[in-house]
Amino acid sequence: MTSSETYNYKVVRQFAVMTVVWGVVGMLVGVLIAAQMAWPLLNFDVPWLTFGRLRPLHTNAVIFAFGGSALFATSYYVVQRTCGVRLISDKLAAFTFWGWQLIIVSAAVTLPLGITTSKEYAELEWPIDILITVVWVAYAVVFFGTMVVRKVQHIYVANWFFGAFILTIALLHVVNSAALPVSMWKSYSAYAGVQDAMVQWWYGHNAVGFFLTAGFLGIMYYFIPKQVERPIYSYRLSVVHFWALAFTYIWAGPHHLHYSALPDWTQSLGMVFSLILLAPSWGGMINGIMTLSGAWEKLRTDPILKFLIVSVSFYGMSTFEGPMMSIKTVNALSHYTDWTIGHVHSGALGWVGFISIGAMYYLIPRLFNRELFSMKLVEIHFWVATIGIVLYITAMWISGIMQGLMWRAFDADGTLTYSFVESVQAMHPYYVVRFLGGLLYLSGMLIMAYNIARTIMAPVAVKQAAPSAA
Repeated sequence: MTSSETYNYKVVRQFAVMTVVWGVVGMLVGVLIAAQMAWPLLNFDVPWLTFGRLRPLHTNAVIFAFGGSALFATSYYVVQRTCGVRLISDKLAAFTFWGWQLIIVSAAVTLPLGITTSKEYAELEWPIDILITVVWVAYAVVFFGTMVVRKVQHIYVANWFFGAFILTIALLHVVNSAALPVSMWKSYSAYAGVQDAMVQWWYGHNAVGFFLTAGFLGIMYYFIPKQVERPIYSYRLSVVHFWALAFTYIWAGPHHLHYSALPDWTQSLGMVFSLILLAPSWGGMINGIMTLSGAWEKLRTDPILKFLIVSVSFYGMSTFEGPMMSIKTVNALSHYTDWTIGHVHSGALGWVGFISIGAMYYLIPRLFNRELFSMKLVEIHFWVATIGIVLYITAMWISGIMQGLMWRAFDADGTLTYSFVESVQAMHPYYVVRFLGGLLYLSGMLIMAYNIARTIMAPVAVKQAAPSAA
């Protein structure tokens, strides 16, 4: 029996292709709103094209449409390969695909119309929240059910990370989305005031911690060893990384609420756990990069490996920057500024984006039994996207620190040195640079879409490209 008969690759193919499609869409909306920040007339005085409506559409599209599809594709592929069994239910797996796409389309319709809960990363209204819950339960049943019937006794570490991501996101979503509906498309949070803020950032930071970190670490622990053709540097370190990350991340949310009405001890607790988080995060980064030990020369010639390894480098950078920004004295300068935007995008574009792109370049040729159309285009994509990220994040770092300093500047008589409008004016050139950086990253996604489309449409299947043994 061939591997294509043994495993369900149909749903993996569907999610992999939609990862590329939603990547283009999400980045396109991001470039549009970056342009609006530099040239506000690009709102065109149309309510559903304003920054306030498109910004949540951009974040939802990149995180849940692009990133989510990548996680579904890779987790379904990895759990089958490492457990030696087919997904436990083809129909339930198909339901998760079509259900997830319906959720994304619902978000794309409701958010520009201004239908929103206004809770960051949880903007979708209650009917869509219920659908998310149903699809997510089906996802958990498929993933964990497949692990239960596995033929391999050992559970590979990537599945631990995927499993933690699935369980934690379920808990976070259900608790934070608790609300009282007052009409078909309007509800009010079950929590009030500072409690609502606390629950929201317990959710919000752990959406970063488990959706955008634990899930993608599952990708790292499978695809880097596969592409390098070497075992993970330290399996023991990967287990320590898992448990330390799972315990520590869940406490870090309050650092989003420094200098707010949240009790001071809670803010300090969030800061302390954020600083502790540096250790397991860097342990994971070292583990990923050191997997190249003895095979460093592959980085020169393998652009897919460049995506995977540079993504882990961005993970290391972001997980240093995040704990640093959680320190109260640093946060007093950085909060509400573009520095935070730079931090978020070094993680989102560098870590999440690059590891997803690398995984798709690895997966799609094998899933469709084709050779990749052009490795040269992968190389071009890597450099275009890398330059785009560097432009984006450095512009936001400079802009953000400048903002913080201008807002805190006082004259000798105690009055503010600069008006808010003056700080906005000073940011304009950096917003133009950010737009250019985003445009380069989007260009890379378009190059990828072309490369993948030509790969899939190639007329001759190549037997050697079939998925190798796990």
